[in-house]
This record gives sequence, C-alpha cells and structure tokens, in this order.
Amino acid sequence: MKLFDLSGRTALITGASKGIGYALAGALASAGARVVINARDAARLEQARAALAAQGWNVAAAAFDVTDADAVDAGVAKIEADIGAIDILVNNAGMQHRGAFAEFPTDAWHKITTTNIDSVFFVGRAVAQRMIPRGRGKIINICSVQSELGRPGIAPYAATKGAVKMLTKGMAIDLGKHGIQVNGLGPGYFKTELTQALVADTAFTAWLSGRTPAGRWGEVEELGGAAIFLASDASSFVNGHILYVDGGITSSL
Repeated sequence: MKLFDLSGRTALITGASKGIGYALAGALASAGARVVINARDAARLEQARAALAAQGWNVAAAAFDVTDADAVDAGVAKIEADIGAIDILVNNAGMQHRGAFAEFPTDAWHKITTTNIDSVFFVGRAVAQRMIPRGRGKIINICSVQSELGRPGIAPYAATKGAVKMLTKGMAIDLGKHGIQVNGLGPGYFKTELTQALVADTAFTAWLSGRTPAGRWGEVEELGGAAIFLASDASSFVNGHILYVDGGITSSL
C-alpha cells in the first residue's frame, strides 16, 4: 500500500467547492495528502474547506479565477510560497451548457471553452513551470466520457472534453522527460449537484441504466481510487493515459 501513500505531498484541486472536485479532495486527503481546494466563490470554498477539515484532514483554500491567466499565476505562486510545492494538480474546474447546436449562443460557447479548456492550460502551465525544476509531479486532467462519445444538445461540451483529452496527451509528451506524469480521469455519469435534474428525470435515468453495463449512476466516491492511483507512485510509468471510470459505458454500443 506504500505505493498509494500520498503523505507529505501537496495537491491542488480546482473547482473543488462541490461535486466531483470536492469528492476528489476528500479522497486525496484520506491517502495522506495536504490538499488545497480552489474555486472562485471564496465563501462557498471556505465552507467546503471547513467541512473537509472537520473530518480531520489537512485542507487549505485558495480562491482565484482559473480562467484568468494572471490570477492563476498569482494564485499558484502564493500557494507555493505560503503552503509548499505543489506535487499533484487536479484540473477539475468545468461547466456544462446544453443547447441545440444551430441555436447555441456565442457567449455560451466562449464561456464553456474558456472554463473547460483555458483553465486546464493556464493552471497546468503555471504548475508545470514549477514542477520542471523539481524533476517530478503528477497532473490529472478531468476528462469525461464525452471525450469519446457525443449526445444530443452538448456538442460544445463534447468538443471541450475532447480537447482536454488531447491536451492531456500533449502535456504528457512535453513533460514526461521532466519526471512529470500527466493523465486524464474520465468520469461517466455521476450523481452531483450539476446532474441532479438528469437524476430526477426518470426517463433519462432509465435510458442511462440500460445503456451502462453497471446499470446505474455512479457515486462520486467511486472516483477516489482512480484519482489516488494517478496521483501516487503506483502510476509512475503511466503517462498520457485517460482512465475512464464510467461503469463500462464507453465499452458498450
């Protein structure tokens, strides 16, 4: 189990005040990591930090806008100065906007691409610049089954998650020689605040249960093991890989 031990390591997780990011913060903290959670809403972020800390975990909060390159550079520099070197980065911040392609608003296109792609580039670049001189590091980009599969009404979202998949591979190629592993974690359909409307839609849930070999929605806690694996020494020769945690949906027609 020593291979999976994250004791003494610092992990930055973006978009971690709720949902998948919050669950991943708990998972990495449970494996021994000092966790820094990030989001834009400082008040909500502090509530999340307090809830995680109440479980006995070492958690700090860093509020900054991951879609603003200057804010990212300043935020990452502050974390490294005040808390310590970032050993693990989880690029989780993201959003969804559903709508038919032909009527999809231009401002929504820019917002979803900025949130889902630019943030991965900005935070990944800022952290990688500091990991390179240290000769080590783990970067996990949150992809999606939509990195591989499309669905009606989410063409722009699928485009962003496909881009994150290829950005992950490109980062792995460029950073691998510096001792940094960059991989993707691709969740399937999980119960979160963002998917609550779909969970409550009995027709959609019935379709999903029939489409997914596991026959159900995922629980966010089921992503923890995969995240610990990708963040730990257990994945020291895994680079540029997308690990799908999806109940088998990407394997089934």
